[in-house]
Amino acid sequence: MNRFEYVRPASVTEAIAAAAAPGASYLASGTNLLDLMKGGVVRPSRLVDVSRLPGLDRIELQANGDLRIGALVRNADLAHDADFARACPAVAEALLSGASPQLRNAATIGGNLLQRTRCNYFYDTASACNKRTPGAGCDAHGGDNRHHAVLGWSNSCIATHPSDVCVPLVAFDAIAEIEGANGRREIAVEALHRLPGKTPEQDSALEPGELIVAVRLPAAAKSFAAHSRYLKLRDRTSYALALASVAAGLVTEGGTIKEARLALGGVAPKPWRARAAEAVLAGARIEPAAFRRAADVALGEAKPSGDNAFKIELARRIIVRALTLAAAGTPARMPALPASPFSSPAGAVQ
Repeated sequence: MNRFEYVRPASVTEAIAAAAAPGASYLASGTNLLDLMKGGVVRPSRLVDVSRLPGLDRIELQANGDLRIGALVRNADLAHDADFARACPAVAEALLSGASPQLRNAATIGGNLLQRTRCNYFYDTASACNKRTPGAGCDAHGGDNRHHAVLGWSNSCIATHPSDVCVPLVAFDAIAEIEGANGRREIAVEALHRLPGKTPEQDSALEPGELIVAVRLPAAAKSFAAHSRYLKLRDRTSYALALASVAAGLVTEGGTIKEARLALGGVAPKPWRARAAEAVLAGARIEPAAFRRAADVALGEAKPSGDNAFKIELARRIIVRALTLAAAGTPARMPALPASPFSSPAGAVQ
């Protein structure tokens, strides 16, 4: 690990000023960043510790019905907040599908959005990786690429985005609130992550020094709560990345789908919103044939990036399964833990 300067600002404004220095990185829990530093994958010259910034650890119901989640809310606290889990069950389900309990107790929502790919060639500094060293090449092409992308990849990079919770956030139109030297701005989580193209080193749409301060789920997301699921397939049940995952939400009436939301994980360099498949589902009868049509449309542009053609059929099947489960109705969630100090007042989220 390289030597670095450590700074602990007292406010968001101070944090942004400190992060303006070349080579600076934000540090929250460090569940991803510290691993990358230990392996020599990234070498920040300054760490700006934002883990104690005030006001970023709250789950709040806004006057317009939106749910605002501070960037420092822990994954476990959000997943086990009973009011939140009732309002956005697929997001809670995705949180509980990610990593291990120990990591969920530490990791933050803001950090989860910005975690780096878990591609083995990105982590192995002896391998060529355009994401780590622009222009170096990509050893994943022609290498061990069973886990890699089948949608949105390029000749420069075939890595996948690792987040679970980003998938339902994208499906339900979540917004990231961002602070930077030029003030506050908002961006859809769907647009936050970039496809690799010829510049895979640019993971996100954030400008240097910008800080995610909150994620906001629109009030409309709660209309899918009764028919909403997150389903993840992986090589082992615990502490593994998705081979393919799906967030599905439906609004139904009289055996017909009025509105649908569908996003995929584990198959692309960013969480993948399947808007064309949503359009196929809107107005369709709730039946397996409609789910299969939607799956075919969602994967219509998929192509192997190596030894991973199986992921296309796997993703089709998990889409059908997730839609089937969502149509059957959201099951009762596991009991919430005792209210955390970050939770909104009991019963506030409806």
